[in-house]
Amino acid sequence: MSPSRSLSRSPRASVRNTKPTRDGARTTDRTDHVTRAYGELRNLIIWGQLSPGTRIAERTVAERLGLSRTPARSALHRLQQEGLVTAAGGGREQRLIVAPLTQDDAREVFTLIGHLEGLAARTAAQRPTGERRAIVRRLREVNQQLAAAARRRADPNRMWGLDVEFHRTYVEGVGGPRLIALHRAVRSQSERYTRLYLSALHDEMATSAREHEAIAVAISRGDADAAQHAAEVNWRRAADRLTRVIASHGERGVWSAWG
Repeated sequence: MSPSRSLSRSPRASVRNTKPTRDGARTTDRTDHVTRAYGELRNLIIWGQLSPGTRIAERTVAERLGLSRTPARSALHRLQQEGLVTAAGGGREQRLIVAPLTQDDAREVFTLIGHLEGLAARTAAQRPTGERRAIVRRLREVNQQLAAAARRRADPNRMWGLDVEFHRTYVEGVGGPRLIALHRAVRSQSERYTRLYLSALHDEMATSAREHEAIAVAISRGDADAAQHAAEVNWRRAADRLTRVIASHGERGVWSAWG
């Protein structure tokens, strides 16, 4: 899928032709344009509308979003820092592409998330009793819904949403701003794998729900070591499950990265 097909013009993608009169206004305008370009490209990548391996040209992005090349360049640089966009080729042949989905990359991403969530789970287990109980109550409520959805083989997107909500509960409920920012950045990379291989991971949700319960139990008991371990184990096993699926169904976008 080419960027020109995916980056469609829309009313919200148009830019009003207003001329800033102050430096502050000009800076705000530029920042807003970068944020919008970054957000739209990020969503297209995560949702698979820009497929792994798709070439992304700065000029095409600017044209399709109705922006100048400066905010388009800044948005692409930010996506490259997050690992959603990567450089392929070398020298004059170098180009930017949507990062391929591979077994090695999946394991690295899931391992990183596991360590970040391990820290969050440890922090949650160290909270006062009343706060821990509130967190655990919500964790079990969401996880029970996930387990029930897995038993009746519900819509994979529904199960994926519950899985995300479970993890978000103990990360964003107790994490500091740096941990949350890092988690969101890396989690967006894992979402690409989950969405693309979701149907193949359908049968693994019941197993994941059982692993979630170990996290909830450890937080409930205030056992920081066990909570951290349980969160890391959940993501390590999720990486094992995903890499087996990728090995069976194939990596995506690797051919475009050659050269």
